[in-house]
Amino acid sequence: MNPMPASDQGVRAPRYQVVPRTLIFLTHAGKVLLIKGAPTKRLWAGLYNGIGGHVERGEDVYSAAQRELVEETGLDCPSLRLCGTVMVDVEPGVGVCIFIFRGELPGKVGPADELRESLEGKLEWILFSQAAQLPLVEDLYILLPRLLALRPGDPPFSARSTYDEHGRLSLVFSQG
Repeated sequence: MNPMPASDQGVRAPRYQVVPRTLIFLTHAGKVLLIKGAPTKRLWAGLYNGIGGHVERGEDVYSAAQRELVEETGLDCPSLRLCGTVMVDVEPGVGVCIFIFRGELPGKVGPADELRESLEGKLEWILFSQAAQLPLVEDLYILLPRLLALRPGDPPFSARSTYDEHGRLSLVFSQG
């Protein structure tokens, strides 16, 4: 078997390109772990989001999710599973591909004061039923209920996110 050279991947400047990112949601006993963005953050200051970040060169998306989880929470969750992807159109030739993971923390989860705070923000365990009342990152109002409804064995979902001429977000799910 002959190896495929990198030049056969068909990557050229005029093609649509994406920045890969991870977004992780840990759950336990009807709660989801969210991070409230620090007031000093450039993006999403004061808004609740999942844990995550960029995929670094040389990483696969699962390893990136595990790394981001440990960096931002100090927690390890071996049960992380890919639940979906969202393609976000940002500019005509560039977008973001978000790989969304969910993991269930087994056993007893310690009190909220054991969660560490970082430059990224403050971690909080939120009841599923109360998440929609919080100031969430805009797409989480649609994405989080879909994610939390998934059961083990369900296929991952796929969605596309765009912004209209007024900067309003639209999130459309395909089959799955």
